[in-house]
Amino acid sequence: MTVPSNLVTLEVADSSRMAWETLTVEQIGAQIPFKSLFADSDTGMQVMLLRYAAGFTNTWHTHPCAHGMFVLDGVLKTHEGEYGPGNFVWFPEGGWMEHGATADNDVTFLFITNKPFAICYESDAEHPYPME
Repeated sequence: MTVPSNLVTLEVADSSRMAWETLTVEQIGAQIPFKSLFADSDTGMQVMLLRYAAGFTNTWHTHPCAHGMFVLDGVLKTHEGEYGPGNFVWFPEGGWMEHGATADNDVTFLFITNKPFAICYESDAEHPYPME
């Protein structure tokens, strides 16, 4: 077979060599470790590796984007149940939700958005989506 002339250029993120960064969420006083794996400048879609510490809950909030969480390690605790490694949990945009780690273990997950990420907590009623 002849090599096609329109080969795609791959974007590769070696998460094992990347340092953890910190996402500061002032509204709830949280510092969430993350690694940014991919961001599409055209659509705003993002893929990140995130870790919630044992006992952490991202209290009631909403997003103008849908997002999914693929659990790699630990247990993701949500307002609808708990999900261990291998589970993929999809959160539709615009609804209210809570999620975090169980009291006993950290949870590490792949976080995927369908468009630019922003977040709004109950206390942000006057200024929706302050993290845009």
